[in-house]
Amino acid sequence: MNYEIILATNNKHKLQEVREILSPCGIVVYGLSDLQLHPEEVDENGKDYYENALIKANSVKPLTILPVIADDSGLEVIALDNKPGLHSARYAAECGGHDKAMENIINDLEGKDRSARFICDIVAINLDDKPLKFEGICEGEIIDHKDGTSGFGYDPIFKCKATGKTFASMDSKEKNLYSHRALALKKFVTYLRVTGKISCHNLPKHEH
Repeated sequence: MNYEIILATNNKHKLQEVREILSPCGIVVYGLSDLQLHPEEVDENGKDYYENALIKANSVKPLTILPVIADDSGLEVIALDNKPGLHSARYAAECGGHDKAMENIINDLEGKDRSARFICDIVAINLDDKPLKFEGICEGEIIDHKDGTSGFGYDPIFKCKATGKTFASMDSKEKNLYSHRALALKKFVTYLRVTGKISCHNLPKHEH
């Protein structure tokens, strides 16, 4: 029997990625549009990724009894005081798109430490008596050019430390082993398995 959850997003890229990671465990992931859910527009004004994810999840809570997950993520560049960080999406929008945002980051890093990380916080509600948090962190660095055509967002300039490749140069199967979102989702699956909600042992593993 499949386990059904709602992902609080209308982002098709994110929905596809989450489905690819969770479907091997028999978890059906609905996006908001799949169920014709229209939560009130929210202001993501939290002080960290967890609070922003919680704001998104809570906006959907009055509309369903199904478990809801929401995520917030960002690219933190160490030499840029961990920016764009919490405001990664907003920064790209202010730049007129991710291409210009990536160009600006590359230029700002000339002669500086290129260390960076992607962070994802997932919040799950309607599962316990309090919101649950699952965090994934992927360490890496910013390269000085775009590399690869897969993925989305800042993926072409972020080289994952574990693979030596940019997210955009990996296929989805490889990215879903190492990405920040995948790492957070695997913790979520572990919670579901330990609490007996699913019996999945099918998540792919990689060597550390």
